[in-house]
Amino acid sequence: MKYGMLALAALLLGSSAAQAEIVRLPIPNSTFPIAQAVRVTGDSVITYVSGQVPPLINKDADPSSPQAYGDVKTQTVGVFNRIKQILEGQGLGMGDVIKMQVFLVHDTRAPMDFKAFMEGYTQFFGGAQPNLPARSVVGIAALANPGFLVEIEVVAAKDSKK
Repeated sequence: MKYGMLALAALLLGSSAAQAEIVRLPIPNSTFPIAQAVRVTGDSVITYVSGQVPPLINKDADPSSPQAYGDVKTQTVGVFNRIKQILEGQGLGMGDVIKMQVFLVHDTRAPMDFKAFMEGYTQFFGGAQPNLPARSVVGIAALANPGFLVEIEVVAAKDSKK
């Protein structure tokens, strides 16, 4: 019993002293602004942010139309600003984002506008803020509101001792 308690205490002390490390692995031979992978170890706190949709920008437009929320670039920037605000409320920033999943509407009426998404994305990642997340972009038929063209969810990580 005595040795079991000592082993448990050593294990607990050892795990609490683990160094947090967040390593972003770039895509080899590429300047594309995403990470190939992100590794999180040690005493990191992980925060999951639910999918965010764009804010209303035109109160006069039908709230179930894209005109109420803007084009893909406008919606992307609006969604990232919402995510930024949520992260800041948790003591985090956009540089702490390690994983991102993006849903862009893609159907016969409106093909996915990846270029416009990237124009909004690079305002937050890959320029002045160099910490790149691992990311997926998926074309989907529709979102909850027919006016939404973009929904983004993220995972952020930070050393719990910072």
